[in-house]
Amino acid sequence: MDAFPRTTVGGVSLPRLIVGSNWFLGYSHTSLAKDKFIKGYQSRESVAEIISTFVERGIDAVMGPVNPLLEEAIRDAEQRTGHAIIRIYTPWFNIVPGGPADNEPEYVFDQCADYGATFCMPHQAVTDALLDRMNGKIRDIDRYTRMIRDRGMVPGLSTHMPETVIITDRTGIDIETYIQLYNAAGFLMQVEADWVMNIIRDAKKPVMTIKPLAAGRLLPVVGLAFVWNTIRPIDMVTIGTTTAEEAKEVIDISLDLLTRQVPDYELQRTRSKKSLS
Repeated sequence: MDAFPRTTVGGVSLPRLIVGSNWFLGYSHTSLAKDKFIKGYQSRESVAEIISTFVERGIDAVMGPVNPLLEEAIRDAEQRTGHAIIRIYTPWFNIVPGGPADNEPEYVFDQCADYGATFCMPHQAVTDALLDRMNGKIRDIDRYTRMIRDRGMVPGLSTHMPETVIITDRTGIDIETYIQLYNAAGFLMQVEADWVMNIIRDAKKPVMTIKPLAAGRLLPVVGLAFVWNTIRPIDMVTIGTTTAEEAKEVIDISLDLLTRQVPDYELQRTRSKKSLS
């Protein structure tokens, strides 16, 4: 397995590039038609092939929801590569009474543990609903992080709100890392990119950045150049790909950028660029 730069989070060695899952499971952030295309295109076999491509280059961590297709593909990739894969699960669960019984926190955390999750990071839909900006706290979060610890997993928080990192650090919540939106387009971000850049720079724990290409709105080299050059050596980038070829491309571009080289890869060819050849 080739080496890829790594960092340490909560005592766990992680690659600085993490495999995202939106382009496996149909979360395009574009349109319902695109979501349906992804779901119709992807299969357990194709997802396992993409994950295996990452693992073979030293990228052995996958982030996503608790999802049977994703878990099955991860297991297939482990069999194919002979290498254990680190699971970073981002579950959503009931935070008020009256929800489905199989979505109670205890049930969901047990499922994450049964799937072999190393990291369990309550999804943005949970974290940001609990965030109390007026009083500067995240309600009930200690209860959930304790339940995660009790099941042998490392707790973290996933968020779309920049205040989460600041409030977590200020109040000493028991987590080891954060998932934070970060891209050059400002896609889904609630404040300007330079504000988030500074929040990440000052965070007390390593940050897992997500959506570096703004859900396909940025070219890979453009989006990756921005994030790799404005995060710390302890931080990570999470990226989703639709094919194994896309996986190889973003890995190669990332390695070039991390060594301060101008990426050298085969460009797409169109009729309008014929005069440039």
